[in-house]
Amino acid sequence: MTDLVLPRAGLRGMLLSEWTKLRTVRSTVWSLVAMAAIALGLMSVIAWAVMRQWSSTDPGNQSYLRDHPVDLVISRPVFIAQLVIAVLGVMVISAEYTTGMVRSTLQAQPRRLTVLFAKVLVFAALMLVVGEVLSFAAFFLGGAIIAGHIPVDLGDPGVARSVVGAGLYMAMLGLFSLAFGAIIRHTAGAITSVLGLVLIVSQLTGLLPGSWGAHIHAWMPTNAGQLIFEPTLPPDALLTQWQGFAVFGGWTVLLLAVATYLFKSRDA
Repeated sequence: MTDLVLPRAGLRGMLLSEWTKLRTVRSTVWSLVAMAAIALGLMSVIAWAVMRQWSSTDPGNQSYLRDHPVDLVISRPVFIAQLVIAVLGVMVISAEYTTGMVRSTLQAQPRRLTVLFAKVLVFAALMLVVGEVLSFAAFFLGGAIIAGHIPVDLGDPGVARSVVGAGLYMAMLGLFSLAFGAIIRHTAGAITSVLGLVLIVSQLTGLLPGSWGAHIHAWMPTNAGQLIFEPTLPPDALLTQWQGFAVFGGWTVLLLAVATYLFKSRDA
């Protein structure tokens, strides 16, 4: 019996188990479908409305939109999608504590690092695929809607990196949120913490005075991470696109390290 159980309780078995749990939970599937539908739908409506009113739009706004088409077809869908991704990232692990399933998981695989690594790897892969698909879908759909007045092409400077970067940002945000869920272990508390940081705290730091306030604002996790889907940056930007993504990655690794320590040391 031992020879039959141990292989299934190894890393490969845990990866299959985590993938099965993730894809068979209805809330996960429907959340991803709703995320894509709402993000693409709202972006399409906004882009269509902007194009419909193009002739009456202020010339200054027209010039801005021509210079920043990615703001319309990528930034808006990502802003909406990140809310669902943050919730899913938290619930990937916090829901197991709420239902008590984590105890069954640890009985099947007492090696806690293997359990956590499998969760991180499976969710990261899922979010990377979903993020890239959503990003490219938003770009081509939005690009087709605005093409009459705002031409945009993957070959334009920085655009391809922005589209790919949007998917990378969503995958990293998923891991960032998963770490919060593992640390706090309470679904509502972890979701509130992540969304509060992303939507409120990160924005409020922009009101801090002086150069130190500008540095704090630039180095906030999602503020830095979102630079990756900006085609161009102003000359006085404190971080480049890839530096910003590296900062976001550093925050995520730090939180995952804390989550790993707590996952190993605390009772289930």
